Amino acid sequence: MFSQDDESTGVALGVVFALIFLVISLVIGLAIFQKNKSAKMTKAAVVAAAPAVVAPVAAAAMPTAASADGASVKVEGGVVKFYFAPGKAELAQDGAKALAEILLAAKTGKKVGISGFVDPSGDPAKNAELAKQRAFAVRDLLTVSGVPAEQIVLVRPNDIKAGSSSAAEGRRVEVFMI
Repeated sequence: MFSQDDESTGVALGVVFALIFLVISLVIGLAIFQKNKSAKMTKAAVVAAAPAVVAPVAAAAMPTAASADGASVKVEGGVVKFYFAPGKAELAQDGAKALAEILLAAKTGKKVGISGFVDPSGDPAKNAELAKQRAFAVRDLLTVSGVPAEQIVLVRPNDIKAGSSSAAEGRRVEVFMI
């Protein structure tokens, strides 16, 4: 019924498909490995930096570390305040360092609260969405730094414009222990 050529073609196609499957599996496996490796390295860097940062943070408010785009982070009385550039949700570069005290407390099982505030100027709906994106960016930094998602609570402030005497104050996300 089948000729010799049909069988050898079927075998060749089977080998080709098996090789394609193996290559795709290898690529996916390497991508997952690299992602896990970078997450572990980030977590290790935050944990290693934590002891060096905790003492100065506990003693006094950490000075604002501003980047060229206007994003900055400040620690005041155990509350980490992330400030954002207008219309953006990118974190300041020193964000992980500023969270050192929070990360140490989270390791003991305490919950971490995140509140987003809005700039009083502009479209309120767009500002509320941007505040949510900023809070999610901070939440993602916490999870990458090793805080389990179940310990992170997004807290909507009673007044999302509270303390927003200036536009810069309104573009902030606060992180605190609950």
